Amino acid sequence: MARIKGAMMTRKRRNKVLKLAKGYYGSKSKLFKTAKQAVMKSGNYAYIGRKQKKRDFRRLWIARISAACKMNDINYSTFINGLKKAGIELNRKMLSEIAISDPEGFKALVEKAKAAL
Repeated sequence: MARIKGAMMTRKRRNKVLKLAKGYYGSKSKLFKTAKQAVMKSGNYAYIGRKQKKRDFRRLWIARISAACKMNDINYSTFINGLKKAGIELNRKMLSEIAISDPEGFKALVEKAKAAL
């Protein structure tokens, strides 16, 4: 029986890694060994980045809400507590959008939150 060699699958696997490393600096895009290391590292960075993105956006929304609250003479934590007690269930993303695009609407939310405290 003839011996089966793995050249085709090995080439395929290596080309897949080199394709992912396209555009990397110097030998990282040309040589398999360095390309493989770079692709693995970039994959880790991408994974971590997807988690950090969620944190960063939440921080941004909270900063926006806090700034709008200060303009309405209430602090952020008191405002959120007041909303919870008033039974208003808006997430921070929507609250920040309201604070930016509709200041009068946000002021009404602040009044409801103050009344619930």
